[in-house]
Amino acid sequence: MKAREPEKMNIVIVGHVDHGKSTVIGRLMLDSGSLPDGKLQQVQSYCELNSLPFEYAFLIDALKDERRQNITIDSARVFFKTLKRHYIIIDAPGHVEFVKNMVTGAARAEAALLVIDALEGIKENSRRHGNLLSLLGICQMSVVVNKMDLVGFEQSRFDAIQQDFTAFLTQVGLKPAGFIPVSARHGDNISLKSDNMPWYHGPTVLEALDSFDKEKPLVDQPFRMPVQDIYRFTRFGDSRRIIAGSVTSGQARVGDEIAFYPSGKSSTIQTIETLEGPLPTEIASGQAVGITLGQQIYITRGDVVVRTSERLPSVSRRLRVSLFWLGKDALVTGKSYQIKLGTARTGFKVEKILRLMDTANLEELVQKKQVGKNAMAECILSLEHAIAFDRAELLPGTGRFVILDGYEIRGGGIVLEELDDPETQVRESVLQRNAHWILGDVTRGDREERYHQRPCLVIITGKKGAGRKRLARALETRLFQMGNVVYYLGMGNVVYGVDADIHGHSDLKDRHEHVRRLAEITNIFLDAGIILIITAVELTQADLELFRVVVDSVAIVPIWVGNGTRSDLAPDIHRVEIDPLDQAVTQALTGLQNDGFVLENGDSIR
Repeated sequence: MKAREPEKMNIVIVGHVDHGKSTVIGRLMLDSGSLPDGKLQQVQSYCELNSLPFEYAFLIDALKDERRQNITIDSARVFFKTLKRHYIIIDAPGHVEFVKNMVTGAARAEAALLVIDALEGIKENSRRHGNLLSLLGICQMSVVVNKMDLVGFEQSRFDAIQQDFTAFLTQVGLKPAGFIPVSARHGDNISLKSDNMPWYHGPTVLEALDSFDKEKPLVDQPFRMPVQDIYRFTRFGDSRRIIAGSVTSGQARVGDEIAFYPSGKSSTIQTIETLEGPLPTEIASGQAVGITLGQQIYITRGDVVVRTSERLPSVSRRLRVSLFWLGKDALVTGKSYQIKLGTARTGFKVEKILRLMDTANLEELVQKKQVGKNAMAECILSLEHAIAFDRAELLPGTGRFVILDGYEIRGGGIVLEELDDPETQVRESVLQRNAHWILGDVTRGDREERYHQRPCLVIITGKKGAGRKRLARALETRLFQMGNVVYYLGMGNVVYGVDADIHGHSDLKDRHEHVRRLAEITNIFLDAGIILIITAVELTQADLELFRVVVDSVAIVPIWVGNGTRSDLAPDIHRVEIDPLDQAVTQALTGLQNDGFVLENGDSIR
């Protein structure tokens, strides 16, 4: 019979610098017989040759700088076993300079031990680490009060620490399984009960670890698979479009109806693809797979695949979040940053700092203009584009994010709730539309192959009198002569047609409805595989965001005609000069070719 694989659990050990985290682990490894043969003698010889006092921490501190300074710098991974299970213990650094390393380690853990020095007592990083454990959603924890030998094994000292730190943990929403008085150096209450503390009747550290519940499999949670990429293989007549990603929760089967958020477009799973072996009929959390669809729809990296029969994710571009900041420069309102949640990534700005806390003592700070290093804050983020997510309390895997400033990760946090944005009402209508969209047998991919182009919306904008319509007509003619399927939709065709019931367009509400209807018309043109050209006077970012809600955002190409702009459009907009006209058309055409919508001779649809 095949032996049953032992249960495994990830544990993180945190606490202030030099409170004895690594010593606790070293002692556990020694007492349980988890050390490799000869490891203890090797470390003892090293200490003797280098005139260093022997430390159990040296059994796991492998970095040279750590041994010289007797501190943990990196997040060391240690393998340790008991009769009940195998552990992967993450020894996270406690020094304030290494909080980022601690967060990296703790994010992978299912449970935690927080170590406090009985002599030094509760320190700044003791509180900070407790706070961060709460933020990362680690609810199972025990507090180890170490170095009891330095306080004469006095119960009064242990009781004082237990009372004070319990009050602190209660404030951050953590309820420890218990407090354990130990002397890691001498082995008291690590794996065996201590004769030096007969007043303590609780578990040893080893028993506390084994009492933690293994994190339940995520297969029972709603299905979520962030899209990593879309692959197409054209050799040997292979026409599959494979959507690749890793399943973060739930399970799905061939034939299940699925949807892709934030758009809400739906299809069914036709096949589940793997690199080798027979094709499976179901997938579950933890698997990296590819799927093909029964009905082809346009999706992009960052979309989240869900089962339509389960709880659906939230979609918004305004979020209320709890975050921690590790950057040297403060997080400030108004500056552009990047947020990465799952495989989705978009720019954002801090709209408002609601609460700012000192992570050491949880005192709320009065100034709310910026979030300094190692601080925590509750903020409202305004994103450039809407993303799909879950509130962290419902589904942590799609509720946690990291913040990038430039190319560096500077912070992270969890989503507390979604907030309304200017497109909320329209987005709800679009989700309903996409859920009930009736597909024909001719797919979008079929049209792209036939027309040898990718459909897109070209919005030619600029100030009045800049030559927008001249450029639109000339670009349509050039594309048509090249064999493309293209249509120029004049605004008069819309205003006096589907918009005939709107009496004016100067009012903000009327303009919003005008743009919404135009975007719905555009969606039909794009679904038909056509390149659509429209013109608009001084298109605003709000107008553009509305278009992006209704149609595929990556299929929109804004072009600004002329110099200068009073618009708030993003700086990556294509810009052309109207004179000479032929040159302006060539510039616009080059932009479409560079973006992959108009293909040159020899190019193929990917």
